[in-house]
Amino acid sequence: MPGPRSPSPARRLGEPYLWGAAGPGSWDCSGLTAGAWSAGGKSLPHYSVAQYDVSTPISAADLRPGDLVFWGDGGGPSTIHHVALYVGDGRIIHAPRTGRPVTEESMYYWRTPDFYARP
Repeated sequence: MPGPRSPSPARRLGEPYLWGAAGPGSWDCSGLTAGAWSAGGKSLPHYSVAQYDVSTPISAADLRPGDLVFWGDGGGPSTIHHVALYVGDGRIIHAPRTGRPVTEESMYYWRTPDFYARP
């Protein structure tokens, strides 16, 4: 999980979504999660499927703040197309899509996530 020296992902709230961006002023979903973990000293690839591949799968019941939450197209991990950072109490911080800035909301804002992992 991002360490105390690093800026909190919550400080990114309101910053714009931009496909392919990894900060410092705009983000896409995997750029935001990679940036948060990088600030804490752990490198993650800038691609949601690859972030899942290099992490340890966990269940929803095992989620801790800093874990990753993924959405796919109903198949295996190769269908993942969105990732968010779990912050606790059923909430995530993510860069949702074009036209929506980095936000904190329920991890069920859209539908139940498909995969969970701990980097």
